[in-house]
Amino acid sequence: MISTKGDYGVRALIDLAVHAGEGPVQRADIASRRHISESYLDHLLAQLRRDGFIRSTRGPGGGHELAKPAADLCLLHVLESLEGSLAPIGCVHEDSADDEHDPLCGQQWVWRELYDGMRERLAEISVAELVEREQAREQAIAPSYSI
Repeated sequence: MISTKGDYGVRALIDLAVHAGEGPVQRADIASRRHISESYLDHLLAQLRRDGFIRSTRGPGGGHELAKPAADLCLLHVLESLEGSLAPIGCVHEDSADDEHDPLCGQQWVWRELYDGMRERLAEISVAELVEREQAREQAIAPSYSI
């Protein structure tokens, strides 16, 4: 399960992508639009900055922006940055040694296939695609007035 940290971090990147090209976006604006507390968002933005997803500018007119185009930011790398390993059990994580005698990993092949498939799909999804889908969803549910 993706934690609040991963969910809110992705929300923040989507917000920055929506406002790309408008200059730095202030933390308070992201927090308000995405329903994230400012103090929690500070922590997430610091992590995203350290891992090269965003850049920040201090001072008047400062804020945050994507460090790369949204199309170049894949969901897999964002989630692994915020969440750490997405492996369902420890013995399928990339850093773990395969131990076929470990009784806890008797079904390792099942978890490995699921994990590999999930990572492959997450690598295909960009922040730009998330923005496109969010905007399409918003248009679909927006009230339509005609006279």
